[in-house]
Amino acid sequence: MGTLVCLHAHPDDECISTGGTMRRAADDGHRVVLIVATNGEFGETPDDLAEGETLADRRKQETVGSAEALGISRIVWLDYQDSGMTGWEGNADEASFHQADVDTAAQRVADVLTEERADVFTHYDWHGTYGHPDHVKVHVVGTRAAELVEHPMRTMQATANRDAMVAMIAAAKESGVEMGSPDEDSDDDFDPGGPADDGNPFGEPEEALTLCVDVTDRAAAKRASMRCHRSQITDSSFFLEMPDEVFAMAFGREWFIESDRTPPHREAWIFD
Repeated sequence: MGTLVCLHAHPDDECISTGGTMRRAADDGHRVVLIVATNGEFGETPDDLAEGETLADRRKQETVGSAEALGISRIVWLDYQDSGMTGWEGNADEASFHQADVDTAAQRVADVLTEERADVFTHYDWHGTYGHPDHVKVHVVGTRAAELVEHPMRTMQATANRDAMVAMIAAAKESGVEMGSPDEDSDDDFDPGGPADDGNPFGEPEEALTLCVDVTDRAAAKRASMRCHRSQITDSSFFLEMPDEVFAMAFGREWFIESDRTPPHREAWIFD
């Protein structure tokens, strides 16, 4: 059996891009470790925080439930401060992940990878799928961390297949299903080809990808993980409001760019 280590930016990021892969790995008997870079201080603040409870406290607690749903054996918190979206004042905060020294953060990640003797390590693509400063920093730190690890290890960037998402949304609309938007404050339909947080389109084109992992039969586990993050993902959200079959079609495949392969993509398993 092997060990999968996934580096994510915020509490709840583990759900969508690698949630099914983590659950599948755990079901196969592999050890699964989650590293979370920030505590998510700039997330939505719920009305039911207890006296003395912070949003970071709540999000950490929610992540414990998510980890159980996904079969995660260990959570490692780097405890950097959430940097906020592009252009926010939090980007300049010295405690933020955005401002963290790359080599220092990468060494902390590398220490976990070495301690766990990781066989597979995932981080994000060059712009963190949608350009959030913390997601971009996950790519930079993850890339450097992989360079610091001395034992053999496969490294891959978790991302989204932009072309597949565009096609899926068009097919859903033709069948009468409205997709809505992941942003609960937006009335606009989600457009993967439109500008994301950094002005670039969402994810990567299919021609840039190398690996597709089928996790359709773990879609229920992904949704269970999302429901654990009640402060951020409500029942009326884009992710939980869509019918089960539409969710499985949209999020039943997870996409990666492997460091040791070039396109075109193939459908395979991360431990193959």
